[in-house]
Amino acid sequence: MGVVSHLWQQNQDLAEACLEHPFVQGIASGDLPVERFRWYVGQDAYFLDAFARGYALLLAKAPDQEGLVKFKELLDGALQELRLHRGYAQRWGVDLQPVPAPATAAYTDFLLRTAALEPVGHGVAAQTPCMRLYAYLGSQLLPLLNPESPYAEWVHTYAGADFQGLAQTLEDLLDRYGGDRSRLQQLYRRAMELEYAFFDAAWRSA
Repeated sequence: MGVVSHLWQQNQDLAEACLEHPFVQGIASGDLPVERFRWYVGQDAYFLDAFARGYALLLAKAPDQEGLVKFKELLDGALQELRLHRGYAQRWGVDLQPVPAPATAAYTDFLLRTAALEPVGHGVAAQTPCMRLYAYLGSQLLPLLNPESPYAEWVHTYAGADFQGLAQTLEDLLDRYGGDRSRLQQLYRRAMELEYAFFDAAWRSA
């Protein structure tokens, strides 16, 4: 089993916990109160800004041209995702430059610190769970999606081929660069824990 498959399998408990979280289930059903989704969008925009900067740091540290190209693709994808959030902001009056909540700050600090201070493979291990988890959530929620859900675009975005491809690109880079196996496991697990904490903070926001 490759490092990517091993790490994902090790964290299935957290992936399932995120999938079953009432915030995530409420997106698919459409029952999620709009004020909670509004809070999430603002905080996620703050997070995505840091996520994109993490890609930029890793791009600068890439040891080969293949990495330069792939990190550029991933950076462009994160910026495209921010454009989606601007659409949400216009629709629901979301502040896209909020004061970061503790769960948001903990996650962004972790990502940027890892990207800046650790080897490139370790930085990739910190960023990969977000992409793989959202691709997983999108694909799992799609068959359950209420077509009348006001959040249907969220599900279609993360279930879509473009996002699934970006998640695979990042996983390919993790397999390519690797790193200390124990440290990769620690970083991947921590990112998954922070993902769950982010959804939980959104659920408790109102």
